[in-house]
Amino acid sequence: MDFHVFDTYVKANDGHTMHFDVITDKKNNEEAISFAKEWLRSINENDAIVTSEECKFCHSESVPEDVEIEIMTNGYFIAKMEGCPK
Repeated sequence: MDFHVFDTYVKANDGHTMHFDVITDKKNNEEAISFAKEWLRSINENDAIVTSEECKFCHSESVPEDVEIEIMTNGYFIAKMEGCPK
């Protein structure tokens, strides 16, 4: 099964850039933005701006089983790239 990757760059509260991918089972930009905002709230980045400029569809791919389980459970998976909390 292919999952859809949305490449996301967001300014954190302290001004640095966080780069992460939102991976979902639906190719829906608005839903990916909503998931990005939900995750950002969970790490206390409530004021981060996420629009279609910051969160863009990149490609589709297969994912490891643990990632697929998280997507099926939560609707999305965040792949942390640069500047994200551990």
